[in-house]
Amino acid sequence: MSETTLPETTPLKTGKVDAVIVGAGFAGMYMLHRLRGLGLAAVVFEQGTDVGGTWYWNRYPGARCDVESMQYSYSFSPELQQDWHWSERFSAQPEILRYAQHVADRLELRRDIRFETKVTRASFDEATNLWAVETDRGDQVTARYCIMATGCLSSARLPDIAGLDSFQGATYHTGHWPHEGVDLAGKRVAVIGTGSSAIQAIPVIARQAAHLTVFQRTPNFSIPSRNAPMDAEYEGWWKSDYEAHRAKARMMRTGILYGLNEKSALEVTPAERLAEYEARWAKGGTAFMAAFSDLITNREANDTAAEFVREKIRGLVKDPAVAEILAPQGYPIGTKRICVDTEYFETFNRANVTLVDVRDAPIEAITPTGVRTRHGETAVDAIVFATGFDAMTGALTRVDLRGRDGLGLAEKWAEGPRTYLGLMTAGFPNLFMITGPGSPSVLSNMIVSIEQHVDWLADCIAHLRARGLETIEATREAEEEWVAHVNEVADRTLYPAANSWYMGANIPGKPRVFMPYIGGVGAYREKCTEIAAQGYTGFRLKAGSQAAVAAE
Repeated sequence: MSETTLPETTPLKTGKVDAVIVGAGFAGMYMLHRLRGLGLAAVVFEQGTDVGGTWYWNRYPGARCDVESMQYSYSFSPELQQDWHWSERFSAQPEILRYAQHVADRLELRRDIRFETKVTRASFDEATNLWAVETDRGDQVTARYCIMATGCLSSARLPDIAGLDSFQGATYHTGHWPHEGVDLAGKRVAVIGTGSSAIQAIPVIARQAAHLTVFQRTPNFSIPSRNAPMDAEYEGWWKSDYEAHRAKARMMRTGILYGLNEKSALEVTPAERLAEYEARWAKGGTAFMAAFSDLITNREANDTAAEFVREKIRGLVKDPAVAEILAPQGYPIGTKRICVDTEYFETFNRANVTLVDVRDAPIEAITPTGVRTRHGETAVDAIVFATGFDAMTGALTRVDLRGRDGLGLAEKWAEGPRTYLGLMTAGFPNLFMITGPGSPSVLSNMIVSIEQHVDWLADCIAHLRARGLETIEATREAEEEWVAHVNEVADRTLYPAANSWYMGANIPGKPRVFMPYIGGVGAYREKCTEIAAQGYTGFRLKAGSQAAVAAE
């Protein structure tokens, strides 16, 4: 029985609900659906004007998912899987947003979502075991559970460049692109950054702008997407046995179903190795990194893949000097986010595109009329910042979250995020994080990881309520052991060899901690299932002020 009933139309200002969910992306939407199924009253607070999360905010030119459409979708509803038709192999942002809106309509989710509302503070009351949640619109709501569905890449960051506010032209961030669109036709445009969003946006902007100047600090490895209209036979194969295909994907390391080569890159002949890379390159997509089993653990094996891609870049870019600037060196392929593109490298053959190597010519300042480097000033009409996000932790720590004894989450995580399973953090009872740091999250198909977390949380809450338990909290011992395990598994790989946003390296002053769990989606799922089956090992479960009733 729900603790309260939420009005369907009256704006929420004060009240009591069973759960507050922060964020109406794919995680928040599914969490709301599952809680409704348990008979709980929940409210979702969302900053945007509609659902969609990442795909609501990221509307930059060329925005597209790098997971195939047939796999980047919900699996909880067989009817939804069968009814929805994707138009392309890799769906573009507008289509993914329409899909999210379709799900919201179909499940009538919007009546429990308060849009254009930002959660500013949430604090745990130890006397009542409730969370007090406040918003920028004056809402003051108490809830048994506070669920952060804020996303891993949703806290956009601008670089700390002198003179940024002095620029007299237009500025944009790829993560907060104007919803009405941007007309860059005939303009001189600067793009600062060459990460995933820039790699998608640059070819599109180059076709619009009078001249495009790309300021690159670190070159990125990118694989062609080979995007195309959805193949009817391929769609039919998925839909003929969606359940079985999904089940296999859930046990894959990345949560994506694709062909894995169990051989080492070093146990085959050079000719066989080249043939495998060529086949993967021709097919396109991130499955390139599954060409051999040891590309992410063995530097010598990784070097063979990295040099193959560098040679492809040299073949695509006509100017040898430009090609060498674009060819990544100094870190293993795949240890920064592997990108997927459509004619990214070929774009630098255009007469209206200039590449600036920021390592050779550091940006000194933004001026009223352009970008000044050590080598001079480039006059531009617009600047696009493709400078990424405060990944995985930023969207959590920018909310004033207070646990036991008033401890702030940002304070607790000052030396890096600490969680148990990426689901909870010690000292913050009934505060759940969907795809938080310490879970596979950004190293996986996000929707697979989202569904796994939401299902686990829903089952956990049902378990608590069935037994009259008020709180669940990660123990510090379990948290310490999990953090150590996450680091130990990461250290078996090449990932720590790169200064990536996985390590927080894109944020000045942010602790260098490998944040996602690299042990694999399948292994992680099994661990979570085992912990729940054993009575939530590593969690402290309490009935009001009574003693703990589950194993610690």
